[in-house]
Amino acid sequence: MPEWQATEREAYLALALVPGIGAVRLRALLEHFETPSAALAARLSALSRVPDVPAEVATAILQANRAAATRILAVVHAAGWRFLLPEDPDFPEMLASIPDPPTYLFLQGNLALLERPAVAIVGSRDHTRYGAEVCRAVARAAAEAGLVVVSGMARGLDAIAHWGALDAKGDTIGVLGNGLGVIYPQSNRALYEQVVNRGLLLTECLPGERPKEGGFPRRNRLISGLARVTVVVEAAMTSGALQTSRWAQNQGREVLAVPGPITSPVSIGVNDLIRDGAAPLLDLTDLLCHYPECGTRQPARGDTKVPDAGQPLERRLLNALQHEPLQAEQLVELSGAPVGDALDALSTLELSGKVQREQGGHYRLVATGLFR
Repeated sequence: MPEWQATEREAYLALALVPGIGAVRLRALLEHFETPSAALAARLSALSRVPDVPAEVATAILQANRAAATRILAVVHAAGWRFLLPEDPDFPEMLASIPDPPTYLFLQGNLALLERPAVAIVGSRDHTRYGAEVCRAVARAAAEAGLVVVSGMARGLDAIAHWGALDAKGDTIGVLGNGLGVIYPQSNRALYEQVVNRGLLLTECLPGERPKEGGFPRRNRLISGLARVTVVVEAAMTSGALQTSRWAQNQGREVLAVPGPITSPVSIGVNDLIRDGAAPLLDLTDLLCHYPECGTRQPARGDTKVPDAGQPLERRLLNALQHEPLQAEQLVELSGAPVGDALDALSTLELSGKVQREQGGHYRLVATGLFR
C-alpha cells in the first residue's frame, strides 16, 4: 500500500483514536473501505457489516473527531517529531510482527536505530548496588558490541541501562509510557535530553499525554517487541520487568535473567524466571550468541566469565563475593586457605581492579569485570 498523504494520515489517526478500535479492527475497516477517509464517511449500516466491528464501535466511528487528529499532527510537525503508521517504510518491522502491534507511533530522535539489532534491558526501580553495577556493565558491553539498548526510561535500572549505553558512546531507545514532551519522572530530565540528542524516544501515547495507570504494562510490550532478547536484571514478584519478560515470551523472543541472592526481594522474580526455564545471563557470550552479526566482536567464553583470575584461590574468593560484600575474615574462612595466602590473593584482586575495599572493611566484586 502506498504511503498516505496528509489528509489520509489525519483520517487514520482520527479513526485509530475511536474508543474500542485497536489493530485488528482498524485493519478490518481499512480492508473493507480501503482508505481511512472512506471509513469515517461511511454510514452506520455499512460500518455494521464490517467483520469484528460491533455496533457500539460502529456508532462511535460516526462521532470520530477528525479536527482533534489534525491538531495533534500539527503539534508533531511543529516539534519536528515523527508520526509513523504500519504502512510507512520507517515503521519498525520488529513491532509490526508482534501479536498486538501498535496502530501508530510517535517518535523523536534517530529513526535509523530501528533498523539495528537491539537488546532490551529492564529491572527494578528499587534495586541493589549489585543490580545497578551488573545492569550498567551489561548495557555498556552490549553497546560496545554494536547493539542498541532498549529500556523504559523509568527510575532505577531502566535509567541505568540507558546511561550505560550512552556512557559507552553507544545507542539507546527509550520507550515511553507517556507522550513526547512530557518528562517522567522528573529525575530523568538529564537522561531524557541525552536520549533526544543521541538516541530515540518512542511511544504510542499522544503528544503531551501524562502517564496514567494501566499504560505502562502496554508500553512494556513495545520494549520487548523491539528487541531480539530481553535481559531482566532484578525484579520483585510484582515488578513491571517481569511483565516485560512475559511479553517477550509471548512474542517468541528470548529472555535472559541475571541470577541474584535467594535472600534478596528484588531477585525473587529473576530467580523464578530461571527456575521456570529462562536462561541465566552469566557472561557476555550468553547474550551475544543470539546476535551472530556481532560475532566478530564476541569474546571467547573463558575471557569474560567470572572468575577470570588465573589461580584457584583467587577464583574461590571471587565466587564468594558474587552475591554480597564480605569482610576479609569472612573471605579467609570461605576460601579454606591459610590466612596469609588468602590475604595475599585478596590484595592481588584489589590491585587488578577485580574487587574493591569499602569503608568499614568490606570487599565487594567490581561487577564491570564480568563483561570485560
